[in-house]
Amino acid sequence: MAGLPALSRRRFLGTGSAAAVAMAAPYVKTAHSAGRLELGVQDHWVPGVNPVVERICTEWGLQNNVDVKVDFITSVGNKLALTAQAEARAGTGHDIFQMGLWGPSIQRTKLEPLDDVIADVEADVGPMDPAAKYCFFIDGAWRSSPVAVMGQTHAFNSRIDHFRDVAGIDLPDIFPAGPRDPAKVATWTYDTLLSAAQKLHVAGYGFGAALSPTADGTFWLAPLFAAFGAVLVDADRQITVNSDETRAVLEYMKELSQFMSDTVYAWDDASNNRWMLSGRGSAVVNPPSPWAVAKRDAPELAPLIWHHDLPVGPRGRFRHLIPNGWGIWHFSSNKEAAKDLLRHMATREVAEQLVTASKGYEAIIFDSFRDFGVVEEAGPPAGTLYNYAPRGDEQLILCGTPAPNDVAAQIFTQGVFGNLVARVTAHNEALDDAIAWAENELEGFLRG
Repeated sequence: MAGLPALSRRRFLGTGSAAAVAMAAPYVKTAHSAGRLELGVQDHWVPGVNPVVERICTEWGLQNNVDVKVDFITSVGNKLALTAQAEARAGTGHDIFQMGLWGPSIQRTKLEPLDDVIADVEADVGPMDPAAKYCFFIDGAWRSSPVAVMGQTHAFNSRIDHFRDVAGIDLPDIFPAGPRDPAKVATWTYDTLLSAAQKLHVAGYGFGAALSPTADGTFWLAPLFAAFGAVLVDADRQITVNSDETRAVLEYMKELSQFMSDTVYAWDDASNNRWMLSGRGSAVVNPPSPWAVAKRDAPELAPLIWHHDLPVGPRGRFRHLIPNGWGIWHFSSNKEAAKDLLRHMATREVAEQLVTASKGYEAIIFDSFRDFGVVEEAGPPAGTLYNYAPRGDEQLILCGTPAPNDVAAQIFTQGVFGNLVARVTAHNEALDDAIAWAENELEGFLRG
């Protein structure tokens, strides 16, 4: 119709879905709706996110006659986890609490089941990624509900120029900010990475990733093991680390580690950023924080960083996910209002506000959320975050999958992946000896 502005696909989807949410799932005031809700959530490290979280929650409270108070708790010194443990033991504290990666498993007996909440959320926006269910669904019930804050995936953050000029690999061509050519994507293998890493190392631009028992070490090594089909503990709690697949991974890492900096054995979870900002790094495996920090502190580097998939191995292509959810303590006195706030926080409209506030940092676990403007358009370079939302054949996993959640939590906490690889690559331990060490460690977890 003449004179009216054209609606883009994104604007149509955004306005249409927001309207659908408003029409299909209004909050109905009940005897439980009045009163107070207190939330304990993580103090976000991306500036500007906390005020958005607080505004969304308090506005919902004003509309629904609920006094909402949000406490932002730092994760430094494990204060968030320690606060959760203290409240669970005391049976008093906040109504809603951020559960994080292993919180739903650790606190499973202290959390209100949220099956009705998740049923409503998935009816509204579609099913969440199976990897998120692995984190949230414990002992036959949903213990946490997704919120688009503090979640992350661990993609490759690579220098476009180094890979193009030194390794002869055009990453934006393989992983464009739009439709892909599957034949080109299939060329990005772990063998390709090995060849590229050698060339980049010789040129002084090494591939960097922690080979240490840290979170960041686990977040790239767990997908590597999965890509080779190496499983530490299976779904039946059987130890399966002693396998040809594990040996293949360790042999591969003996080669790849030669083209990595010696410092990776001492890397902490901030080393990825430092490596890329030094100008010497060609790639790291991380959320887009190196790019975000470069925009602020080294703006000449930011346009050179591209985000993309991990390589494919003999058993597929995998990426690590940290989903984030909020749970309701069983001692909350306002559970029905708390459940409705969780429903609100999982709507498309709210999720887009949170992902935009974090400048695209948050993990997206619903397919229907992957057309957010900040994801498609962020730059420079334009489109760099498009592939931070996994697309194509990449599967999201949590470390330790398919082991039961409680065993996987121990594999993560004790840094088994990093320690196992370091024994072979840094200490030249025989493969059988290193695997025997891992078997002993895993037996201890199962006995515990």
